[in-house]
Amino acid sequence: MKTVFRKKKITGILGVLPETEIKFEDEVSNYNFPEKQTMRLKKIMGFEKHRVVKGTTASSDLCVFGLNYLLEKKLINKNEIGAIIVVTTTPDHYIPHVSNIIHGECNLNHDVICIDISQGCAGFLHGLMQSFMLLEHLDDKKVVLFNADTLSKKVSRKDRNSYPLIGDAAAVTVVENDANAKDIYFNMYNDGSRGEALIIPAGGSRLPSSSETSIVRDSDQDGNLRSLDNLKMDGSEVFTFVQTEVPPLIEETLKFADQDKDQIDWFLFHQPNKFMLKKLAEKLEVPYEKVPMNIVESFGNPSGASIPIGIVHNLGPLVVDNKYKCCFSAFGSGLTWGAMTIELGEMSFCEMLISDY
Repeated sequence: MKTVFRKKKITGILGVLPETEIKFEDEVSNYNFPEKQTMRLKKIMGFEKHRVVKGTTASSDLCVFGLNYLLEKKLINKNEIGAIIVVTTTPDHYIPHVSNIIHGECNLNHDVICIDISQGCAGFLHGLMQSFMLLEHLDDKKVVLFNADTLSKKVSRKDRNSYPLIGDAAAVTVVENDANAKDIYFNMYNDGSRGEALIIPAGGSRLPSSSETSIVRDSDQDGNLRSLDNLKMDGSEVFTFVQTEVPPLIEETLKFADQDKDQIDWFLFHQPNKFMLKKLAEKLEVPYEKVPMNIVESFGNPSGASIPIGIVHNLGPLVVDNKYKCCFSAFGSGLTWGAMTIELGEMSFCEMLISDY
């Protein structure tokens, strides 16, 4: 899908991180591998530490914490909100939806549209796409987009392939109509035939969770222990997918936008790990300095919140006072890969919060 969104703008981004921070070294003993071998991953993949929620914390808690902060600081008014969109793979419940939970907890107006989208790594781009389309019908109202995941609850702590890189977080993005905004060029692809490269086998209607699905075992004979209730990632398949599909996608998107790589100030990508991003930057012939790569080492990979958390962490006050030509790109579960060129700047806020939920 290729399209152009006109007269739309991101006017604020709030990152919300859980307070619990765990260092990579403190979890080395969890894995069924020699410690020295495991420690080599730290430098290669950029593993330093990650943020995880408490056992009692749900995805909505991080979102409510963030929206209440915006309301209390008068960074947004309840009467300005026309819709809330929640993109998550870890809902509090099957029913009610996370967007409705947020709506109730924050006592929003009854005419506010509530939408949940089940999407992982490319969730920020999916959420922006839906937000921009909704704004066509909301006139003077704003859309509040939440990207939130608490995936640490769905990953085995004995799975060295996945657990060190997982990070829990939420991002709250305010999107609105702006007659002076530059055109936004959007491009997205999907290949469901490769969906099992990132999968949680049990827990849905295909295979409900049971005592059998919770048994932890080395099912792939690779030393990683997980159950059918846990996330399973084919690392080599995902790496090949990213290196093969994403560079031509970005080239195609820039051509569609009639822009050159040299004109882009920041390439803000989903951050699975530093190694993958370095290889991607090299393949695109883009300087490392234009591709922030420090989210996994600082917080872990926060799934759909990866790009907005990266914006807050790396650009922060810069996008409040200045304007930048940016290329967003997200890729992963689905398998889904997408890109967007957008002017980012002169925002009302761009900051990070730590939640004690």
